[in-house]
Amino acid sequence: MAGNEKSKAKTEQAKGKAKEAAGRAVGNERMTAEGRTEQSKGDARQAKEKGKDAFRH
Repeated sequence: MAGNEKSKAKTEQAKGKAKEAAGRAVGNERMTAEGRTEQSKGDARQAKEKGKDAFRH
């Protein structure tokens, strides 16, 4: 289960980076902001999973 959550976090981060870059390329501030938000969600999910791992070991 934890591996699945970690992969979701990485996917969210990657999608966010791509969306942010695309938004910057076309000059769309909303898309850029959405990309940053997705990256933040991925970062939060990853931090949560790292915290779980710390208590597991």
